[in-house]
Amino acid sequence: MNYDEFNMFCGSFPATSHVVQWGNSDVWKIGNTVFAIGGWSPEEETAFTFKVSDLNFDFLSSCSGYKPAPDFANRGMKWIQQIDTKGHLDEEVRYYLSESYKIIVSSLSKRKQVELGILCHINYTHITNSSKTGMLHSYQ
Repeated sequence: MNYDEFNMFCGSFPATSHVVQWGNSDVWKIGNTVFAIGGWSPEEETAFTFKVSDLNFDFLSSCSGYKPAPDFANRGMKWIQQIDTKGHLDEEVRYYLSESYKIIVSSLSKRKQVELGILCHINYTHITNSSKTGMLHSYQ
């Protein structure tokens, strides 16, 4: 995945916005809450950062191609950075970006969800832009 593909994927979720900040990184938000970052790597390598569950944080922290996200993980937050972007982890990163979106949406107040036009209790579907699998993710 490259940054253009990352931005297209993140921009396909409902009620998202894009800003460039933090050292020219592509930052994706729901309302004012970050759910994904493209760039922002101290080594200036291609990297994608996203929020994960506690279980996935423990799992991915020890997996090749991933590491606890700088600055976020240092403060006890459960954010992971994918640093192996040669293409073989693209489906995984799409999954984790989708999960990050879901985690952030579910953490928003009901009022904020209504304001943004998204409700956690309503089913909606997001189709990944994958020529390999055409994976379908359903969120509840």
